[in-house]
Amino acid sequence: MKYIYLLLILGLTNIEGNSLMAEENKLKEKAMELSRKFLIIDTHIDLPLHLLRGWQDISDRNSYGEMNYPKAKEGGLDAAFMSIYIPPRLQGTKEAELFANNLIEKVETLINENPDKFSRAVSTEDVINNFKNHIISLPMGMENGAPVTDFELLKYYYEKGIRYITLAHGKANHICDSSYDEDKKWKGLSPFGKELIKEMNRIGMIIDVSHISDDAFYQVMEISGAPVIASHSSCRNFTPGFERNMSDDMLKALAKNGGVIQINFGSDFLNQSYKQRKKDYEINLKYFREKNNLSDDDPRLKEFRDKYLKENPIGYAEVKDVADHIDHVVKLIGVDFVGLGSDFDGVGDTLPTGLKDVSMYPNLIHELLTRGFSEEDIQKICSGNLLRVWKQIEDHASNR
Repeated sequence: MKYIYLLLILGLTNIEGNSLMAEENKLKEKAMELSRKFLIIDTHIDLPLHLLRGWQDISDRNSYGEMNYPKAKEGGLDAAFMSIYIPPRLQGTKEAELFANNLIEKVETLINENPDKFSRAVSTEDVINNFKNHIISLPMGMENGAPVTDFELLKYYYEKGIRYITLAHGKANHICDSSYDEDKKWKGLSPFGKELIKEMNRIGMIIDVSHISDDAFYQVMEISGAPVIASHSSCRNFTPGFERNMSDDMLKALAKNGGVIQINFGSDFLNQSYKQRKKDYEINLKYFREKNNLSDDDPRLKEFRDKYLKENPIGYAEVKDVADHIDHVVKLIGVDFVGLGSDFDGVGDTLPTGLKDVSMYPNLIHELLTRGFSEEDIQKICSGNLLRVWKQIEDHASNR
């Protein structure tokens, strides 16, 4: 009798387990279906810098990096903002303009050589039409406004196809202070920066508040007559003291402005435990190098590094961490103010497990489905919110 009872229990357990597995498979299939159905926009991918360092055929799945055509099609990526990144070391030099132009040229070449795969996109209408034609849009955003030293250059880059400008990067520039720079020389925006915000509004250039200091952010909120974006930032709630992410008060101000935060996928942006493990590793590595007076290429340094990481693995954040940040924004200010800004090809070996390249957006959609997000909500997160903001900025400019 006990044997029969045990078999019944095992049978029920197997039925329950099979049922759960079937439900999980349905969710995965649904996630893949939605990644094809919905337009997916990622507002920050650093592919151009890699192409500048060495041209690659990104129609090949095995090309270097996290972004290429086969992976993008697999993941359902439809519009990838190409980052025109200007290193802070070039600020205040004519080389900043040359560097920007070289990166823009790489994007143009990529489009011209692959017209059946990629297309220029300078408006919301372009992105929507390209999606209908199954072509990936490659709009551009300038990361660091260093080359924009007057309004004529702003207009020039707008005409070249730049549609957002991240006002600063790792150092304060002539526009504003940086979140990464301890020297807050302007206490927010510079006098030129304040006028630049108005001119960006006037011509329809999207203002990107990622990377800038808190003071600069709030001053942008006061001046801008159009919504703004944070093209690749996450929530400071999960990374206390990390100014590069946005605080809850900043998120509330962003929502009041009508803007959108595009969540960064880098583990540093997502998970405080990861940040601490990485910091501990860097402190120990530095101490060992300085104590033994070692050069960076000394084999003893590599031996120490390998041993330390084996005994103290840093690991990575996970897909659920990205979903946690999305969840936080939704609960704080609503589902209309959050999207995706991965920073693929820009955060090195720090991407979360399950979100290592552009083929993996369905994994995030699956996580959102498991949390009860509706299809309408997921569509907003994938592109609807960003398109709304972009269209409002276009309309604001055309009505002036």
